[in-house]
Amino acid sequence: MSEKKSKETKPEEVVEEVTEVPVEVEETSESGEPIEGDEQAETEIEALQKQLEDAEAKAAENLDGWQRAQAEFVNYKNRVQRDREMDYASMKGDIIKKMLPVLDDMERALANRPDGDSWANGMELIARKFQNILEAEGVKRIEAAGQEFDPNFHEAISSEPNDEVESGHVIEVVQNGYMLGERVIRPAMVRVAQ
Repeated sequence: MSEKKSKETKPEEVVEEVTEVPVEVEETSESGEPIEGDEQAETEIEALQKQLEDAEAKAAENLDGWQRAQAEFVNYKNRVQRDREMDYASMKGDIIKKMLPVLDDMERALANRPDGDSWANGMELIARKFQNILEAEGVKRIEAAGQEFDPNFHEAISSEPNDEVESGHVIEVVQNGYMLGERVIRPAMVRVAQ
């Protein structure tokens, strides 16, 4: 029995399992009051929604800025192209305008040429080639004889009474005018009936 007693009197070893118990940290609001679990989740959701709205607003702002920059760049390219075309047409018109007096002189010389002169026939061929080159470049003569006077296309050098031509119409073309496309590079110099 002594063995029994010793077993009974001997304390048994008890092994306890230690488990982690979650410790809840009590959060407080700005006023210092504790925030409960549901309130804490709502606060976090609201904060995240605010961040999302801010991020979406920033993304929309960036997209808008990018679209504006793209549109400005396209407008810039178009403006540069249009300016380049206008500069080209202007330079072309300036060069042609400088050459027109040569054509005028040739036409005056041919109008006063002697009959049957082979040299004058050669000059006529040169004048025709010159006119063909101008036409190929888009230059056309302004038809003014007998037309109603238009200050956009004609430059009046005199105004005279005339029984044969209606008042306000061109009597005679003194110097031919020319257009390059839709642009007048030199108006026709005309005499106008009163």
